[in-house]
Amino acid sequence: MATTAGDEQTVQFMLKRWQDPETGLDQAWREEYMVYLSFPDADKPNKVTVVSPSNAVLHTAREKEKPYTADQEDPAVVQPYAAYSPAGHPKGKLVYANQGKPSDYQMLNQTVDLRGTIAITRYGGAGRAAKAINAAPYGVIGVLVYTDPLDINDGLMSDASETYPHSWYMPPSGVERGSFNSRYGDLLTPYLAAKEETYRIPIKDITGIPPIPIQPIGFEDAYTLICELGGVEAPAAWQGSFNCTYNFGGPGFKHTSAFNNSDVKLDIYNREEIKNSSNVMGVIRGSVEPDRYVIYGNHRDSWVHGAIDPSSGTSVMLELTRVLGQMVKEEKWRPRRSIIFGSWGAEEFGLIGSAEYTEQYFTKLSERTVAYINVDIAVFANATLRASGMPSVQNVIFKAAKQVKAPGQDSKSVYENWIQYSNRSSPTYGVIPRMGYLSGAGSDYAAFVHYLGITSMDIAYTYDRTKTNARIYPAYHTAYDTFDYSSKFIDPGFISHQAIARTAGNVLIRLADSLVLPLNCSDYAETLESYLDTAVTLYQDQLKAKDISMEPLKHAVASFRSAATHLDEVIRSSDLTNETPLKVRRINDQLMLLDRAFLDPMAFPDKYAYRHVIWASSNAGKPTFPGLADAYATAVSSGQSSDWEKVHYHVSVLSQAIEGAAQTLVDVI
Repeated sequence: MATTAGDEQTVQFMLKRWQDPETGLDQAWREEYMVYLSFPDADKPNKVTVVSPSNAVLHTAREKEKPYTADQEDPAVVQPYAAYSPAGHPKGKLVYANQGKPSDYQMLNQTVDLRGTIAITRYGGAGRAAKAINAAPYGVIGVLVYTDPLDINDGLMSDASETYPHSWYMPPSGVERGSFNSRYGDLLTPYLAAKEETYRIPIKDITGIPPIPIQPIGFEDAYTLICELGGVEAPAAWQGSFNCTYNFGGPGFKHTSAFNNSDVKLDIYNREEIKNSSNVMGVIRGSVEPDRYVIYGNHRDSWVHGAIDPSSGTSVMLELTRVLGQMVKEEKWRPRRSIIFGSWGAEEFGLIGSAEYTEQYFTKLSERTVAYINVDIAVFANATLRASGMPSVQNVIFKAAKQVKAPGQDSKSVYENWIQYSNRSSPTYGVIPRMGYLSGAGSDYAAFVHYLGITSMDIAYTYDRTKTNARIYPAYHTAYDTFDYSSKFIDPGFISHQAIARTAGNVLIRLADSLVLPLNCSDYAETLESYLDTAVTLYQDQLKAKDISMEPLKHAVASFRSAATHLDEVIRSSDLTNETPLKVRRINDQLMLLDRAFLDPMAFPDKYAYRHVIWASSNAGKPTFPGLADAYATAVSSGQSSDWEKVHYHVSVLSQAIEGAAQTLVDVI
């Protein structure tokens, strides 16, 4: 866990490996930041109780997860808590608010007076912090959150035979910890690196954290509470796996319940403090272009043991650095460009280490970074590759995946296996594996994508989604994410770990060593055209009625396609090995800097550190341009002319950003 004694031990371990005289890197060091974190009080554990009108305690939620191995009994296991939840002791009648989305509270409020209530919500649908932020305006004074077996266990609930330690499913007492913080980076030093003397905003000015106490619990305790709730039956979409009807709550419990007329009480003793957190950095210097960087990152901190999150990715990074470091030390190889390795600190609290790094070295990274490769959880499960990134990296990932054998399958490549599990039809290539996009802030790629506009990707092995509805591997952020769990149920023999190391390593070497960067602008054009087609289908008629033209956007996307085709032709028709190095450098700079052209610092004033107009997060859930989609949804909902003006604004932002990006791909004037 970040900033603990265990974290410092892993810092020293990384440094020892990366400074090894036989297999280490050219240089390795630590970067320290003073960051604002949130912890439970070890002497006063957080409590959730059901209390009668006479203050008798009728039920107490489990404070620690049930031990099945010695791992859960380790004294360093932190009790389940919601990082950045304020301390407090709210007491009130219980209500069930589904996933805690704005629409959930709105619907619930039509039936139940929410003032002074405690809401129980399930993970999914809305961010962790949002479950409390969305609740507060309705007068809710405290929130509980749990993982419903429907969402993580395919409905299974019994630890006698169905869940861990018998399978990969979360046992009844399992609790997902997490950062209840909707921003990334250190909360007290926005847009500044959190050094000791850095200016810090007043704590009262922090945004994006829960305004009311919130606490996670296991589904065994959620079952006890939800199945006793009175009131109206909740909609079918709100029902979960418990063998009872999920009711809204009266508010409160049924008259026939032993909890009748009782309250739920939260006693939260969380405290915040500024602590020293370290990134461990390492570098292999490039032989020809040492001022061009390929960055490879994985976070080091976990919530508990973290065998999968993040240590699956840490082990992959350590193996890559061992192999590459040994070749460098033996003078058998040195990359054309420099490779920077980052072992990020305090990721679990809000991507802090990577965000502070990008803030500290903003200019240098903006001007010199070719790409960022993120391998956080390397192996969610052992079925298939899962890759997300900018469209321009699709081709290099495909090439790498074709050269690596699928785990446990001698006759099939990672690519051939991947295309069977997840594919799409491309107008250019036909059926190809389906890649995702990095549109949110789920891991350390966030600051590189959204803040710096650096071409990025995230690579992992994952499970067969036709066989399970689990939203993530079930031991995620619990005390059960252990070597025992990983080796038995996630990746026996660690062969998928090997496949990820080979695939990510192949991509890394191609980016660091290729004469011309293996980034494809025409693949970017295909995505922009797809986004445009969706936007025209969804929005054009209504925009035309509001006298907002989409023609500038259509023209911009067409310009981008033309410019991308032109650059492809320049690369194809040039004998670049015999060209002047300056021509190669010029083309590579065009490829490297493409995503910077999509940055607009004014486009999303309500979204901290989101500047990329193609990949910013969106609430609209449409496969199209995020700012336009959100603005349109708001305008349709409100009908206000000022909101339609924002739609027009986003059409202009997109048109000019895409046109500007196209201009970077054509020959220099």
